Amino acid sequence: MSNTRPHGLSAYAVFAALLASAGLPIYIHAPKYYVDEYGVSLAALGAVLFGLRLLDVVQDPLFGRLSEALRSRRGLGVLIGCTVMALSMLGLFAVQPLLPPLIWFALMLTGVFSAFSFLTINFYAQGVVKADHLPGNGHLSLARWRETGALLGVCVAAIAPVMLGGIMGAPFAGFAVGFCVLALAAVVMMRGEWVNDGLPPSVGFRAVLNDTLARRLLLIALVNAAPVAVSSTLFLFFVESRLLAPGFEGPLLLLFFLSAAAAAPIWGKLAERYGTKPVLLCAMALAIAAFGGAMTLGPGDWAAFAVICVLSGATLGADLTLLSAVFASRMARISPSAAEGFGLWSFVSKFTLAFAAVTLLPLLENAGFDSAAASNTPEALALLTLLYAAVPCGLKLVAILLLATTDLKET
Repeated sequence: MSNTRPHGLSAYAVFAALLASAGLPIYIHAPKYYVDEYGVSLAALGAVLFGLRLLDVVQDPLFGRLSEALRSRRGLGVLIGCTVMALSMLGLFAVQPLLPPLIWFALMLTGVFSAFSFLTINFYAQGVVKADHLPGNGHLSLARWRETGALLGVCVAAIAPVMLGGIMGAPFAGFAVGFCVLALAAVVMMRGEWVNDGLPPSVGFRAVLNDTLARRLLLIALVNAAPVAVSSTLFLFFVESRLLAPGFEGPLLLLFFLSAAAAAPIWGKLAERYGTKPVLLCAMALAIAAFGGAMTLGPGDWAAFAVICVLSGATLGADLTLLSAVFASRMARISPSAAEGFGLWSFVSKFTLAFAAVTLLPLLENAGFDSAAASNTPEALALLTLLYAAVPCGLKLVAILLLATTDLKET
């Protein structure tokens, strides 16, 4: 059986890169693209993003059940999901809206995010079984490959439209086509992993929600992901309008995500040696220092911001690698099929991004912030800095308190 071999982890890295390309980068690029290209308001886009996350409240748990129902045909389900996601990405960025832009935006993102949810649930659930057949700490080993692949995927997806802008006239169309190529590669490489043999029976959502530690880990994931959601939503606006460094967005994004990708395996090794909890707490404290430094920046401070990108990117590598490994380890004990558990995990990770969009973008718009303007009022820029730097610090402090008071010995 392919899922019992202690190898083939490169396929998990490529599939993770595909999923990551359809996650965080969409929140970075899509709102600004539709504002600049079609004049859609920030508040309207934020409302749509939040509405889609409310849809996830219903559909993510259902996708967990669907994953279980299709366990004997999981490969076919994944193929359909990848096709839907690729076509929706083409519609979002490579096709002129066939309906009013805001409605088209909502429809295409529904396709992207729904397929993303279904694929993520299947991918992580299959990974729990895979990890059990790997030597040593299989969950950390798989997490290093998976999250490093994911971070590299984010790197490419985050900067591709910016970099392609200087090469071709339709950079986002090029990004969408490249995404389709990656989807094909991921499907081919993972084709032998979607096996039913060895998958334990489903125990339902109740086993996850009734478990005190699982609930606590979901809460920590929710709070800990919020700072990244905030900074990701506002990153392009902060660089262009606060630092007055247009053209530096691509290199700075690349620096941020490359730092995360490079740090991910290091955090995993440190966790194996010193323990997951103390290493994760150190990473969270470093994140506060990095975000706090952004409070002092102003026009032209792109070099100092580059250092902050390196530090904050490195902490993201710890968040993604270690927390997901801890949750997967817990699922292996209380819900070995893991589909329902990762249905909840998928919802938590995406909810933070949508909540950031629906709260932050209208706040900026109401303060008079205009991303297309040559200059903004001091009040608008001060709010932008406060939201980008101070809010993540507060959220990280809450995450630290939650993690510090959580016993991870049971995982």
